[in-house]
Amino acid sequence: MRVLHHLCIIAGVSAMSFCGASAQGDAKPPASSPEPQPKIQAKPEAAAAAPAPAPKPAAPLQTPTATAPTPAAAPAPKPHVALPAPQEVNHFLGKYCLECHDSGMQKGDREFETFSLPLKSVADLISAKDIIDQITLKEMPPKKADQPSDEERLAVLRALREGVVAARTKLDSSGSRTVMRRLSSREYENTLATLFGRRVDTLGLTADFPKEKTSQHIDTIGKTLVTSGFLVDQYFQAANRLVETRIGKPVTEPQQWRFNGHFVQYEELQGSHKDAFNFGFLNLYEQPNTDTRQGGYGHIEDFLNGVPVSGMYDIEVEAQAKHRDTHYDPAIFGIDFSEPFILGIVPGDVTKGHIHYPQAIEPVLATKTVPDDKPTRLYFRVWLEAGQTPRFIFPNGPYESRASVISINQKYKDEFKEKIPTSLVGRAHILREGKLPHIRISEVKVKGPVKEKAGSVEEAAVFGSEGFKEDRAVEQLFAFAEKAYRRPLTDSDRQPLRGLYEKRVGEKAAPRQAALDVVKLILCSPSFLYLSEITDESSKALNPYDLASRLSFALWAAPPDRALLDAAKSGQLTQDEELKKQIQRMLSDEKSTGFVNGFLDSWLSLRDLGSQPPPRETNRAYYAEDLPASMKTEVSLFFRDLLKNNGSASQFISSDYTFVDKKLAKLYDLPEAKTLRLADGFRKVSLQGNKRRGGLMGMAGILTVSANGVETSPVTRGVWVSENILGIHPPPPPDEVPAIEPDVSGATTIRERLAKHSTDKTCAECHHKIDPLGFSLEAYDPIGHWRSTYPKPKKKDAVAPPIDTTGEFPSGETYTDVTGFKKILQETREDLFIRHLIGEILAYSTGRLMESTDDFVIQDIHEKAKKQGLGLRTILVECLTSETFRSR
Repeated sequence: MRVLHHLCIIAGVSAMSFCGASAQGDAKPPASSPEPQPKIQAKPEAAAAAPAPAPKPAAPLQTPTATAPTPAAAPAPKPHVALPAPQEVNHFLGKYCLECHDSGMQKGDREFETFSLPLKSVADLISAKDIIDQITLKEMPPKKADQPSDEERLAVLRALREGVVAARTKLDSSGSRTVMRRLSSREYENTLATLFGRRVDTLGLTADFPKEKTSQHIDTIGKTLVTSGFLVDQYFQAANRLVETRIGKPVTEPQQWRFNGHFVQYEELQGSHKDAFNFGFLNLYEQPNTDTRQGGYGHIEDFLNGVPVSGMYDIEVEAQAKHRDTHYDPAIFGIDFSEPFILGIVPGDVTKGHIHYPQAIEPVLATKTVPDDKPTRLYFRVWLEAGQTPRFIFPNGPYESRASVISINQKYKDEFKEKIPTSLVGRAHILREGKLPHIRISEVKVKGPVKEKAGSVEEAAVFGSEGFKEDRAVEQLFAFAEKAYRRPLTDSDRQPLRGLYEKRVGEKAAPRQAALDVVKLILCSPSFLYLSEITDESSKALNPYDLASRLSFALWAAPPDRALLDAAKSGQLTQDEELKKQIQRMLSDEKSTGFVNGFLDSWLSLRDLGSQPPPRETNRAYYAEDLPASMKTEVSLFFRDLLKNNGSASQFISSDYTFVDKKLAKLYDLPEAKTLRLADGFRKVSLQGNKRRGGLMGMAGILTVSANGVETSPVTRGVWVSENILGIHPPPPPDEVPAIEPDVSGATTIRERLAKHSTDKTCAECHHKIDPLGFSLEAYDPIGHWRSTYPKPKKKDAVAPPIDTTGEFPSGETYTDVTGFKKILQETREDLFIRHLIGEILAYSTGRLMESTDDFVIQDIHEKAKKQGLGLRTILVECLTSETFRSR
């Protein structure tokens, strides 16, 4: 590795070039201080008067546009007298806001005493947006304070809106620029797989990379994708391993190994298997996703060191499904016996951990169904890295075979010839005479590496179909570098590559090895590791090649293909029609899965699904049926469906359909649970008349990721809705405020604990806004199953407390259940949601968080999409053709 560092330094690449690039930050212009305005105090009699009866809740006002006529005000005894815009704002703030938000009080960290029109800074713009949102939603002034008339609200909203529009030209011209960013770990692996033509996840290249930080859950933000010295070292190691194992490996003749005995089981089963079968079979009794792992992973004891070189290997397995027709109660095993058993292969490496346990690198390489009760030859072709050994799994097998053995021993002991002791010795009798469902393997053959007809895929990717040619080596390396850098090479790109090749040859290195060292250099270059930025400093619009890279990593999380690079080369990509054409083409490509999965992980925090799993003893199905995978797939398929058919994005709030497999249908208590089979996969199902499901907030994945695994909380889910649906980030609680402690005994409900917690005025203000967003979701347990009561308290004769799903928004709207809650969101807060969604797409695709100056573009996209029905595809296309996306 020291040699590789030395070579890269000679070629002009050092760790400092990485750190220097990542150290750039967004340079923001200093905010100018607004001129002090005279403080306008509220009328004394208003504060002293007795509180008026609470008005009838009304829907939040729609913010008027700058050119729309003022709607007629409700009849009032004293008509509002229109004032010039600056005085209108000052008068409104002084009368209704400064009592709590002057320079002395600053309640909620908001100070409006110095706020005035015209807007002079970004800070002013942020305050104006905050005031507009609070007045529009009728969340301020608080209900107990004097309330402005609708005429007053509309007048001040008009004045503020006109002030924002007037400030647009001045403030927009100093908008933020995207920090030059490196590839995230997932983009890095995708790029290598695309560049070399084969999956690289079996190598575990990023396993030791530092854990990447996110910014507001987004993993593509340039300022958080820092490049440390340690990461640079990891890049060197990854490049060295990839090149040497995939291209530098020696030519090896195929070998063959045969195993038909000495099949050693997991430690706890070894004694029983020796007594029952004398290790004659490799038996898989349960799925790998369990704590006990008895038979979850089947390895070949005499092949622990694995294959000698990386390559494609043919694996022949003689296997049979045993006792799928068992007469035992199916509930003992927790599986669907109508489904054929599945045999899978994952890699194992004895140097990376226990061979019977899950390992960090174990992608499922292949699966096949296993015929019943008759030994059958199954054939697999899989890629194995040097040192990896095949391990067999039973992905749809029983859950926790130890418990199954105990249950059989208790319920069916009369069927056995001899009394079976409840010990490990007795297990041998059950394994031999019982009818435990399992997969039995009697022989395994491994052959390889398989010779590829035209050389390896990787060899062709680097040197072309003819392979390495010494007389054209530099030319071949330049061609590969152009693909890796995703743009044409410059003289400054070529010089270090040529220089390193010539230097290594001069040191008597074999020409091919010298070329491989240059390939490693290319893979450690900032031009490969960072998104291209060759746009001239004086230009705001992206260079066509920079635009091509930004577009491909946004929609594919992978590099641009030939068609996109050709459009960049011709200059057509910067034209509206060609850009839209390329976007539509790319969305139709299966690689758009990169956008769907990456964006959902960021926007909805789905990457956190499973990070706080529920207790195994009370949520067996969550583990036995691998529910997290199904939960994530439901969200992905729903998003894909809206994207493909340009469905209205408002359906994220509430919809009359979703996608479920048998496992989710059962969790949701849908009638399809009786008709679907696991083999059917996912199906689109109607939710007409179903008041429990529909939209994101009816999906188990969302309800699980917004809980803590142990119990639910209106606060946790309310914050999730506020941040991910409405785009409002509540401030963190003050340090001196204690957290709401869970009541593990069940003696009090969360609403009772919240009521007590909110008696503290410091807490009440935020909880008043957060809690109503989570109350209706209490009808779902920590994994999204519907419930009407909380768990029964542990006290004797206790009754399970009923769940109260009612709530009231600060603006006065009330609901009784989740259906009413979603209806309010759609009717009064849809615009907030759509603007937030647009901002999330722009942030994810550009690599920077949106700021107040971006609100102008977000508003423009919203208005265009609204005229076209708010289709998700329309919104995405408008985002990716916006000036924000096409600018530095």
